[in-house]
Amino acid sequence: MMNTEQLTELIRKAVQEVTGGIPPVSPAVDPGEVPDLSKVDLRAELAVPDPANAEEYLNMKARTPARLGVWRAGPRYRTKTYLRFRADHAVAMDAVFTDVPEDFLAANGLFQVTTRCTSKDEFLTRPDLGRLLDPDTVATLKNKCKANPQVQVYVSDGLSSTAVEANIPDLLPALLQGLKSQHIEAGTPFYVKYGRVGAMDEVAKALGSEVTIVLLGERPGLATGESLSAYMTYRGYPGMPEAGRTVVSNIYLGGTNPAEAGAHIASIAKKMLEQKGGACRPLFCHICRREAGGF
Repeated sequence: MMNTEQLTELIRKAVQEVTGGIPPVSPAVDPGEVPDLSKVDLRAELAVPDPANAEEYLNMKARTPARLGVWRAGPRYRTKTYLRFRADHAVAMDAVFTDVPEDFLAANGLFQVTTRCTSKDEFLTRPDLGRLLDPDTVATLKNKCKANPQVQVYVSDGLSSTAVEANIPDLLPALLQGLKSQHIEAGTPFYVKYGRVGAMDEVAKALGSEVTIVLLGERPGLATGESLSAYMTYRGYPGMPEAGRTVVSNIYLGGTNPAEAGAHIASIAKKMLEQKGGACRPLFCHICRREAGGF
C-alpha cells in the first residue's frame, strides 16, 4: 500500500507525462483586494454575447435598473451574475440592520430620540411601536425644539440607515435653505431612531407644526440600498388616513438627486401652507419628472 509521499510522486510523474515534462504553471494570484461587484453599473454592462442590436440593447438597459440580459451558463446563472445578486442582497441587509452613527448625526446638527421600539429586532417585528413616541421622548422634543413651527423637518432611519447617510448631507441643507428662501419658518431638525412613517403624526401633535416632513430611509431592494423618501402632512394627527400624506420618493443619486429633491420638497411645503391642506393626488411624477399639478 502506497504512502502519501509515494502517491504524490506518482501524481507528479503522471502530470509530467501529460504535459511533456513541462511543469504546469499556476495562474498568478493578485494579492490586492477582490473587486467590489456591487459597484459595477449593470446598465452599462453588455452581458449577452453577440446581440443582434448592441446599441439598442444598451439603450434599453440604460432606462431601468432591472437586470436585463444577464445571460446564462447552461440552465444556470453565470457565476458573476450570481455573485452580484449575493452582493446586492448583502448591501440590502446591511442597510436594514446597521444603525446611523452618532458622529454622523452630530456632524449634521441632529439630536436623537427613539420611538417605543427598544431594539432593531423589535422595530422589524413590531411596526406599530415604530409609529409611537413615549412620554419622555415627547417631553424631549418639546424641550429642545421650536414650538408651533410652520414646517417641522426631521430625519428617521426607517428601513435603511444607508439611505440616511448617503442623502441627508445634501438633502437636508437644500431643504432648509429652500424653506428659508421662501420665508417659511422651519422648526428644529432632529433624528428619530427606529421610526416608521406614522411617527410623524405623533411629532406633529407634540410640536404643533402646520406641515410635518420626515426624511425616511426606504426598504432597500436589489437595485439600491440608498433610496430615501420625504413624507409630508398638513396638520397631521395620530390615526390620520394614509391618503393624507404627500410623498417624494426614490431620492438618491441614481433617482431623484438629493439636492434637487430638497428644493422641490420646499416648494411642495409652500403649496401646502398656501392651500392649507395635504395632498389627495401625487404632486410629482418621478417617471417623467414633471409636476402632476395641484393637491
